[in-house]
Order: sequence, then structure tokens, then C-alpha cells
Amino acid sequence: MSTQYLIFGASGFGREVLCCLIDGLKHQGIHPTGKIAFAETAEFCASNTEVMGIPVLDENEIDTTAYHVLIAISDPHIRAKIVNRLPKNQVYHTLIHPTAVISDWVTIGEGSIITAGVILTTQIELGKHAHLNLQTTIGHDCKIGDYFTTAPGAKINGNNTIGDFVYMGTNAITKQGINITSDVTVGMGAVVLKNIQDAGVYIGCPAQKIK
Repeated sequence: MSTQYLIFGASGFGREVLCCLIDGLKHQGIHPTGKIAFAETAEFCASNTEVMGIPVLDENEIDTTAYHVLIAISDPHIRAKIVNRLPKNQVYHTLIHPTAVISDWVTIGEGSIITAGVILTTQIELGKHAHLNLQTTIGHDCKIGDYFTTAPGAKINGNNTIGDFVYMGTNAITKQGINITSDVTVGMGAVVLKNIQDAGVYIGCPAQKIK
């Protein structure tokens, strides 16, 4: 039986993930017709039976183990909640767009989504269920936790250590050798020049915590 794919979330990023998945399947010579579905809430399904020609299924009425699952929800904590309620034996699809540049010295956790134009250089550890959005770059010798998320254009320089549930906004940048603890949001265009030891939201250049 051919692999079937289930995308949790049919909103903006979910539709982008759909395009990324279709690109990946076509790159492998696989026609995607009939192989993909969205999973959404009952409320969403009541008014949307399909999105972009892809069927939308009620997440509470579907056997997810019949699919390879992708969680296309930008909020990392919501992603974690979905993972925690899915079966322990659930298979997750790790999606890497054909245009991503990734060396052989990179490890990527299950269920991660790597979109178009991403560059991962060398000696990088990326945790599970990460989202790397368009044109994200990560330099050498970085260790990054689970549920990491970048908006388009984020730049992570070398020798960074980043915890779980960290979100990097559009065009956010880290200096080389930075440590960032878990549960941190770095705002759009912010520049992280020193270690972040406290959870919270950081904005500006240099990045400062919002009190």
C-alpha cells in the first residue's frame, strides 16, 4: 500500500506545507493525487470539506495511524499538545523540501518540516517537530531542541545552543556562540547578541526582554 499523508492544520502554514509536500513527492516521481488529507477540528470541517482540492477530515474521527502525520501548526506548544494526544506508535513524516541544502553532518528529529531555501551547514542537531521556514539558515555546530520554529529569513549563526519551544521571528538573527534557554520568542528582526537565560519575549537590536 502506498504511503498516505495527513497534515494537521489547513490554515496558512498548513497550505504552505501542502505545497512543500507536493514538491517533495513530485521530486521523487510520486504523483500526490489521493495521497494527502488535512486534519482539522469538527467546527472547521462543518464548513470546509476540502481545501485547495484536498479533503479535510475531522481529527477526532480518523485513525491517524493509517497515515504519516505532519503537524503544520506554527505554535510549538500546540504542536506538542497534538503529539501528546496522538497514539504512541504514530508515524511522523519528516519533510524536507528539494531545494533545501543540508550536509551529511546534520541530524533532524522526526516530524520536522524543512521548507524551501533552508540551509543547514555542518555538525547540527535539530530536535523533533521543528519548523524551519523559508530561507532560514543555521550555521555550524548548533544544538537545537524540540519544537523549534523559525519564521522566514531567520539566521542562526554557528555554535548556538537553543532549548525547546523557541520561536525565531522573521529575519531574527543570533550572534555566534549564543545560548538560548527554552520557551523564548525572539521577535521579528531582533538581533540576539548575548545569552538568553530567562524565558520570555525578546525584541530589538540588541534583543531585550519585554517586561
